[in-house]
Amino acid sequence: MQAHTVARRLAITLGMGLLAASPPAAAEEKVDVATIALIRAEAEQHSQVMDIASWLTDFYGPRLTGSPNTKAAADWAVTTMRTWGLTNVHLERWDPYDSGVMSESWGPLDRGWANERFAFRAISPNPFVINAAPSPWSPDAGGRVIGPAIRFDARSFADLKRYAGKLKGAFFLMDPALPTPAHFEPQASRLTDAELNAMAIGQVQRPRQPAIPPRPSTLQPSEAELIRYDPTAESAARHWLISEGVAALLYRAPGDGGTIAMAGSAVCSRKKGASDELPTIKVSAESYGRLVRIVERNIPITLELDMKNTFYDEPGVSNIIGEIPGNDPKLKDEIVMIGAHFDSWTFGTGATDDGAGSAVMLEAVRILKALHLQPRRTIRIALWTGEEQGALGSNAYVQRHLRDWFRFSRGESGATKAEYDTVSVYFNLDAGTGKIRGIHEQGNAAVGPIFDAWMGPFKDDGMKTVAPSDIGGGDNLAFVRVGLPGFGFIQDPIEYGTRTHHTSADVYERLQPDDMRFNAAVLASFAWQAAQRDDKLPRPASSRRPVRN
Repeated sequence: MQAHTVARRLAITLGMGLLAASPPAAAEEKVDVATIALIRAEAEQHSQVMDIASWLTDFYGPRLTGSPNTKAAADWAVTTMRTWGLTNVHLERWDPYDSGVMSESWGPLDRGWANERFAFRAISPNPFVINAAPSPWSPDAGGRVIGPAIRFDARSFADLKRYAGKLKGAFFLMDPALPTPAHFEPQASRLTDAELNAMAIGQVQRPRQPAIPPRPSTLQPSEAELIRYDPTAESAARHWLISEGVAALLYRAPGDGGTIAMAGSAVCSRKKGASDELPTIKVSAESYGRLVRIVERNIPITLELDMKNTFYDEPGVSNIIGEIPGNDPKLKDEIVMIGAHFDSWTFGTGATDDGAGSAVMLEAVRILKALHLQPRRTIRIALWTGEEQGALGSNAYVQRHLRDWFRFSRGESGATKAEYDTVSVYFNLDAGTGKIRGIHEQGNAAVGPIFDAWMGPFKDDGMKTVAPSDIGGGDNLAFVRVGLPGFGFIQDPIEYGTRTHHTSADVYERLQPDDMRFNAAVLASFAWQAAQRDDKLPRPASSRRPVRN
C-alpha cells in the first residue's frame, strides 16, 4: 500500500510536468496524466505481453478459424481474463449464415481444418528435404504417397488433356521456376519524421505492402492461373485431374530465403463436402526451383509425401469477449471497445498477424485490472475470429449487437440494435509488432484534437501523428460502416510487409518486445481516456443517425 501511494505521488508529479508541457491546442481535452504514468510504469516494470504472445504462438500455434488450435487458445484466453478479474468473459459464437454476414464473394466457411502431420522429401535420384507447407483446407493424400514429379507447359484445359494417362500418382508442378530478387534495401524499417509529417497532412498513406512482388507481366500465364481463374475451365479441370489420379498439386510459394507466403493460388475450399479438391502444397521458391530444374534436365525425380489433414464440419467459430465494468451510474452502460483479430493463417504461428495485436489487447486490460482502476464507462475487449476470411467475426458482432450492416451496406434500410447508442469508440490493432507512432482519423476529423491531446504523454517516445487517412483495412471497418467511431493505429512497419505478413516467417522471434510493451501502454491509456470522458467520442460527421425500428 505504501509503495503504491509513493508511486501515485510520483505519477502525479510527473503528470503535472507533462500537462504543463502540453501544447495549447490540446488544453481543452482533459488528459489523466497521473493514471497514464501508472499505466506506463506497470507496462514497463511488470509486463506480461511477451509471455501472453508466447502462449498464443509457441504453445497453441497457428490459429486458423474453425481449428482446434483456435478453440484451445480461446479457452486459454477466457480462463486467463477471468483470473485477472474481468467480468462477462465468454466465447460468443457466430454463424456466418444465420447472422447475415456471409457474402458470396467471401465463400462459405462451414468446416474447420487442421494439419496434423507433414513431411515432404525427394528420395531419388538424390534425397533431400523439400521446404513446403500444406495449403489451408487441403485434403490429405490418404497416407504415405510416393510418385514422380511432373512439369510441362500446358496453356489451356484442352492442352492439358493431351497428357491423359501420364499423371497417375504424380506430383504436378503447377508453376514455372522463377529467380528470387536480391534485397538491396533493409527488409525492416521504421517510419521517419518526414513520412509521419506527410501522413499528418494527408500526403502519404503507407499501404500494406504484399510480402512478395507480383509476377512480372511479361511472363506467360502458368497452368495454375489457367485452371484457377478461367471460370469455365476450373471445375472441369479439377475433376479431370482427380480422375487422372494426380497425387498432389505443387505451387511455387511467393517469397525467398526459405519463406513460404500465403499469397497467390492454392487456397482450397472451405465448403463442407467439397469434392473437387486435390492435395495442395506450397513449396518454397528455392525448393521448387530445384525440383523444376532437375525435371527440365529430363532426369526422373521421385517424391515422398506424408501428410495428415483433418476437417471439422462443425467448427463452432466464436469471438472472445471480456469486460471491465464501468462504475459511473450515468455512464456505466456505455462501452469503450478495444480489439484485434485472434485468428491467423497456418504457415507460421500468427505472431505479427495478429498475435501481436491480441497479446497487446490482453495486456492492456491486465494492466488496468492490476492497477485496480475503475473506469466510468465499461471497457470491453473483443478478440475476433474469421478476420482472414473477410472480417467475419467483427461483422457478425456488429450485425448481432449494433446494426444490420449487411442490409445497410447494400443500400437497404437497416435497423439499429439496442446497444448501438451505447458504443463510444472501438480501437483496433492489426499492423504487426511495430511501435505505435500515431492514429488514423478514419475520416472523422472531430477526433483529431482529442487524440492529439491523448498522445501528449507519449510524444517524446515518437507517438505524435494524427493522420486523416484510412488504415486500409481491419476489423474497425465493421464499426465505421455503420456510423460508429472505429480507429486503427499508425505503426512502424518493421518487417510486416516485407517478411512476415501471411508467411512462414510470422513467428514469435519476429516480435519486438519494447514495441509490444509500449503499445500495451498506449492501448490501456486510450481505453482509459475514452472511458473517463464526460462525452462519448464524436461520431463521423458524414454518418446520419439511423432510424431504429
